[in-house]
Amino acid sequence: MTMRYLLQVRMALSTMEAIPGESKPQQTDRFPAKAQELLGVLYWRRGVGMIKPLHLLTLREVCRTGSFALAARELGYTASAVSQQIAALEKDTGLELFEREARGVRTTAAAHRLVELSQRVLATLEDFGYEVRELAAGTTGRLRLGSFPTASVRLVPPTLSAFTRRYPRAEILLEEGEPEELIPRVIDGALDLALVYEYGLTPQQWPDGLAAHHLLREDLLLLRPRDHAPGAELPELAGERWITSREGTGGALSLARLCAAAGFVPAVTFRSNNYDVVRHLVAARLGVAVVPALGHVPDDRVVATRLDLPAAHRTVVALHRQANGNPLLADALETLRQAAGPHFDQG
Repeated sequence: MTMRYLLQVRMALSTMEAIPGESKPQQTDRFPAKAQELLGVLYWRRGVGMIKPLHLLTLREVCRTGSFALAARELGYTASAVSQQIAALEKDTGLELFEREARGVRTTAAAHRLVELSQRVLATLEDFGYEVRELAAGTTGRLRLGSFPTASVRLVPPTLSAFTRRYPRAEILLEEGEPEELIPRVIDGALDLALVYEYGLTPQQWPDGLAAHHLLREDLLLLRPRDHAPGAELPELAGERWITSREGTGGALSLARLCAAAGFVPAVTFRSNNYDVVRHLVAARLGVAVVPALGHVPDDRVVATRLDLPAAHRTVVALHRQANGNPLLADALETLRQAAGPHFDQG
């Protein structure tokens, strides 16, 4: 089997079309159409001839019924098509499979032996066809999901729990990162789906070729230490130390713009992309912070107040390539929406 033909087989399987130069088998009631196409494009090479599984299926049926006409009826072919397939199989194998007689055909010992030898291979191919149909239906397969850390805590676990119950045979892979790390992975096909975010004051322009699905919009919360809580309005916090995320991130830029609108530049003393760390720093009276609701866990040591300001929110978005044909993708998006819906405002 040549490498060129192997590549043609791979392309044919991905599009469910026949290989150039090969005719596509007809659909029958006995064998599903996709399975027949699989069997029609795969073959074994013997010398310079080709032994096609489709021809072996026809041989098996003729041997079972004892007649070209009856086999044709069972397979949904014409008697002429069955005769042509058997003739091609005899040419490819160099064997005489039937003795032609005036009133029909007589099966030779070689034909019976060829049917016996082909049983295991045909069974394997039929199993292969079944697996491909399962893959096309989304029953099996692989979904590669990317997520930023806070979504990995709040959205991903319930999503994966529900999804794996629905598709127990599917393989789910999770990769964590910030949007600037995940988006290139979606573009190059390394991820099927990525959870990313954009702040109201730092809107994003998603790259061409990506489809964006808004899952939820969350408030921004002002965190202050409970036992020494400064004012609840941003202008009152101009002299406080601030804790925010890594420089250049959406969270840090959003904070800078919120404070600029309030008339001051925040004095940032600590930075962390881990909102648990931010909360503990606030509880230790080391500063104040603004965090998205998705990243906050109630804490008796911390006062959390919703910022009632224009664009003081963050939107969580699911991105995937528009051309991604993964059959699991649509259900994954719906499961994410269900996980987000009961808890957050979907904007």
